[in-house]
Amino acid sequence: MSAIVETTQGRVSGFEIEGTTAFLSLPYGAPTDGANRFLPPQPPASWAGVRDATRVLGKAPQAGLRNPSRPELDDLSGTPDPSPETEDCLTLNLWTPAADSAKRPVMIWFHGGAFAYGNANGDRTRGSRLAKRNDVVVVCVNQRLNIFGHLDLSALASPEFAQSGNAGTLDMVASLEWVRDNIAAFGGDPGNVTIFGESGGGGKVSTLLAMPRAKGLFHRAIIQSGAGVRLRTPDRAHALTEHVLKVLGLGRGDIAKLQALPIAALLAAVKPSEKALGPAPSPFLDRYPFGPVVDGDVLPAHPFDPAAPDVSADVPLIIGDMLNETTIFMATDDKVWFRTLTEGELRARVSTLAGPHTDRVIETYRRLYPNASPAERLIATTTDCNFRLRSLILASRRVAKGRAPVWMYSFDWQTPVHEGRLKAPHAMDVPFAFDTIDLTKLTDLSPAARGLSATMSGVWAAFARHGRPVSDAIPAWPAYDLKDKATLVLDSPCRIEHDPRGETARLWLEIVRAG
Repeated sequence: MSAIVETTQGRVSGFEIEGTTAFLSLPYGAPTDGANRFLPPQPPASWAGVRDATRVLGKAPQAGLRNPSRPELDDLSGTPDPSPETEDCLTLNLWTPAADSAKRPVMIWFHGGAFAYGNANGDRTRGSRLAKRNDVVVVCVNQRLNIFGHLDLSALASPEFAQSGNAGTLDMVASLEWVRDNIAAFGGDPGNVTIFGESGGGGKVSTLLAMPRAKGLFHRAIIQSGAGVRLRTPDRAHALTEHVLKVLGLGRGDIAKLQALPIAALLAAVKPSEKALGPAPSPFLDRYPFGPVVDGDVLPAHPFDPAAPDVSADVPLIIGDMLNETTIFMATDDKVWFRTLTEGELRARVSTLAGPHTDRVIETYRRLYPNASPAERLIATTTDCNFRLRSLILASRRVAKGRAPVWMYSFDWQTPVHEGRLKAPHAMDVPFAFDTIDLTKLTDLSPAARGLSATMSGVWAAFARHGRPVSDAIPAWPAYDLKDKATLVLDSPCRIEHDPRGETARLWLEIVRAG
């Protein structure tokens, strides 16, 4: 029989899967449509009887915002979530080895998608294996995204909308509060919670690390390919809102009309409004046009600029990236995909990133990668300036606080699928962390791939349990410092390197400092 668990809203029934009990689409907040649109999350309603938690009910509105890909890569991450888009999206999915009193470590996943798209419902983030094999409770969170979670109306509307630019940010806190209040009934320990996420999910973890409202709701953190150093400033948030109103043909006082618009109309305003807003002033560090806003209240300051936040300085942290993040983003470009990019085309593309530093960047990567094609050097260049740079800045500023250890990693194992063109791409680490690589088409199922999947998920769970990433499957992993810069290289086999890709990291740091 399925387990029945009592929550603060009522009883729920789950189902058995892979040696765990799963509970899907558990509400941690009320529906966000109508009068609740753009407002902070409200508590979910209670119910009588037993709520069926055996199927996914939906995900946040996001149609049309996902980045395009090559047709042959459409199912790379596994079967897409078929559930409908809905403003009743403040839900979470949970897997537990047993709904008992064992007080297991809790691992809470925040999904990627640049605060614009994505969900916590796919097969690659099925938490049953991570939970069963490591005796932890796994929770995956859905929340408001894009314009629904981050349209800043604070300068236009009544005080109740003062936090509208951070509505989706507050959703994350509400999910953590639900875990605090309910997880013991599912066999978890509310005093031992790890938050982790990849890409935009790493940005969510970075944001939570800077939020006073989240203090005490989690105790460890993992950021995968998503370091958030700087977020939106109020002036850019307000300017983006003005562009939205113009696109929609609404006035500054038309808040009720905004709350009544169909989902599709609001989604259609996202891209033209972002285009009208233009690039951020710090393009290598500023993130997410529709994302958290540094409002001085919910988010008092940028997460890691100019320094790491004091509020989470005692939280141990793992942070790292993929070796070839941008292969997946540039896969639609045939010249990159088929490695036919010319030296002249490489220079033109690097110049848009490096400006007056283009010659130095070109020469550095040519010297360090003498056997690489221009396309492969472009991949290395864009990976370093768009991902590695932010991770190293975040890690170094966190280490400077000196109150809790930081561990740095680099995922270097390269997938052989699609003739090896993807190498070690952005987001391939997600099913490795969940031990679900066979539910995707991101990798082969060789002993090397399966072994690394078991290793990564096991190390992540060990960190959740102990606050230290200790495992017989990897070499002793020293904490990161500014002298040795010890880095775990996730590969077959795993190894420790000191300051990998250090020369290019220093190059991009100099470029950022030069403005």
